[in-house]
Amino acid sequence: MKNMGERVRGAVRDFWRTRKDQSKRQGSRTGQRDQGQRSAATGGAQMDGFVNLVREILVENQVPDDTIFRKRRVELPGYFRPTKKWDLLVVSEGRLVVGVEFKSHIGPSFGNNYNNRTEEALGSAIDLWTAYREGAFAPSTRPWLGYLLLLEEGVRSTSPVKTREPHFSVFDEFRDASYAQRYEQLLTRLLRERLYDGTCFILSDGKRGHYREPSAELSFAQFVEGLVARASAHFKILASR
Repeated sequence: MKNMGERVRGAVRDFWRTRKDQSKRQGSRTGQRDQGQRSAATGGAQMDGFVNLVREILVENQVPDDTIFRKRRVELPGYFRPTKKWDLLVVSEGRLVVGVEFKSHIGPSFGNNYNNRTEEALGSAIDLWTAYREGAFAPSTRPWLGYLLLLEEGVRSTSPVKTREPHFSVFDEFRDASYAQRYEQLLTRLLRERLYDGTCFILSDGKRGHYREPSAELSFAQFVEGLVARASAHFKILASR
């Protein structure tokens, strides 16, 4: 997988460009923008650059393009709800091979939105694995589940945040941790608890596609390595039959 850094920078640039364009369009239609930065967050499609990059990498590694689903036919059954839409699926011969979520978090509001992202990530994984346990995807073997998050890097996301502890103490690693540090803890724990098979954490300030990865364990290269290994193994088995 060559030129990975430059390809990720391209997806980051696409993210910020799409976000800016959506904000401008909504402002011109309504005459006013949503409160804060919500106009860019409600438009969707900001993460398409990453979705398309992952699709390209899969195809380059002999995953048939017609088994990769984006935007359409991306619903999967849940256990606690009828269905949920995923951002990218690989489904082959009636078997679920891969499911990936692509998320972003842009300021200025980080507090409530951080909690919402945490609950979404946990809920989606638990819902899918419970449905899997109950046979919703039979005859699939255990699918590969991934979660990628891009966080805006700035003063508000990287400054220490106080925690309220009226009754019990929080874990030490969360005390005075910034939202960036909290997200790193979240994605690391989601991975180590095996709620997701791969998690990726990217920070970007929006300048010329600049990005950084604060944890090697949560890097994009590590993320796609596991993804490609799982998907490629599935299709190699099919080809050997």
